[in-house]
Amino acid sequence: MKTSTSLVSGFKEIDHTADWAYQVWADSLDNLFKQAASGLYYLAGMVLTCEPVSTHTIALAAVDRESLLVAWLNELLYLHEEHNLGVEVIQDFCLNPTSLQATVATRPVQRWIKDIKAVTYNNLSILTTPYGFEVTLVLDV
Repeated sequence: MKTSTSLVSGFKEIDHTADWAYQVWADSLDNLFKQAASGLYYLAGMVLTCEPVSTHTIALAAVDRESLLVAWLNELLYLHEEHNLGVEVIQDFCLNPTSLQATVATRPVQRWIKDIKAVTYNNLSILTTPYGFEVTLVLDV
């Protein structure tokens, strides 16, 4: 089981019967979205090249925070699928209940081991915990 954990935030791969899933937790909603991106890239086995960094602005809107999280992660998958880019650094990140704007520094992807089609809505619910927020994400592979 692959894991990146700390008391405050992290992610871990969890068993799922049909697809692929991972659990994410963080002390804030902003950090939950960032950890979800880190977990997605880690589980996909992404390695970036040393080529120069390019900057992209991502602006998304959705009906709720769960839909926004799916849109965010699927946008990162789109950057990889269509442009062979991965996010190296999230420079600016502004999250509201139904919108997100981020400036990201990207590099070309050198290696991507696991083909991920999309992040799904399967049993998706961002939970508030005594420590912050938690979500389980299911990936369509």
